[in-house]
Amino acid sequence: MTLSPDKNTLLHEGTVIPAHPLALNEKRQLDERRQRALTRYYLAAGAGGVAVGVHTTQFEIREHGLLRPVLELAAQTVDKETNRPVLKIAGICGPTEQALREAQLAASLGYDMGLLSSGLADWSEEALLDRAKQVADIIPVFGFYLQPAVGGRVLSYDFWHTFSEIENVIAIKMAPFNRYQTLDVVRAVCDSERRDNIALYTGNDDNIVTDLLTPYKFNVEGEIIQKYIVGGLLGQWAVGTKRAVELLDEVKRLRQKETIPTEMLTRGLELTDVNAALFDVANNFRGCIAGIHEVLKRQGLLEGTWCLNPIECLSPGQVAEIDRVHKAYPHLNDDAFVKAHLHEWLG
Repeated sequence: MTLSPDKNTLLHEGTVIPAHPLALNEKRQLDERRQRALTRYYLAAGAGGVAVGVHTTQFEIREHGLLRPVLELAAQTVDKETNRPVLKIAGICGPTEQALREAQLAASLGYDMGLLSSGLADWSEEALLDRAKQVADIIPVFGFYLQPAVGGRVLSYDFWHTFSEIENVIAIKMAPFNRYQTLDVVRAVCDSERRDNIALYTGNDDNIVTDLLTPYKFNVEGEIIQKYIVGGLLGQWAVGTKRAVELLDEVKRLRQKETIPTEMLTRGLELTDVNAALFDVANNFRGCIAGIHEVLKRQGLLEGTWCLNPIECLSPGQVAEIDRVHKAYPHLNDDAFVKAHLHEWLG
């Protein structure tokens, strides 16, 4: 299984890929109407893909028998309501047997790629690489470097270099929230003979703009190799998605120039400030999913902030922080856009 040429071009040119939240009702059951509305919002905002069954969708969907229905809803909505290339990315996690089942399910539902989580803290890097090779035999792999605070682990440069050599690994999302570890991945890909086959995406919600603006350059056997992080697959982009599309378009234009306006660096810091509130950095990311839900609830896309796990909720003081950044940076939210289209998305 490989990407179609138009989707491969989209992936490598770079696009906005929101990590899709889960819409629940007050009984913590799937709200299909609002789940579809979220997908419609991302499509209308101009996103080039959706990532479903990932951390922002809540890993617990697997325990509640919701993985298939949630994947189906997103795939059906994308296929029915768009006539442009849109990347459908399914989250894949767990030990090898589970990961292979999830890869087969995603492929059967028409997903283009599997976002392969890098958890499994007690596994060796060699075992993780073998798992990745087996998954790549079923579906194109989007690697995922997830930060330890939300279930990921630290992985070496050698891991990412070997990972990059796997046929059918076509993208990597870097979300360690760590400059050194992000650099490990970019350098490993640049050192790989498959460097041109792998698109790099930021998952560092704390450093989005700088990640996207920076040309990474490495001397590889006497040749200077340059590579950009071309787009983002981000929980932060589950809100303010239209603004994110505009931001990435602006970044692409600026990459062609010799200088970067300082205003863009300031906007990057503003976006980091917003992310700190939404992701509940003050409490070690405890309320990161509920924070996204809070924004979507205020806009009317979600009914509440409920998560499948009742202990996942807003932290004390988090609402006040969200109020603060919403007031401070109105140019980063989609409130007016959502208000204008909410009725049709919920229809």
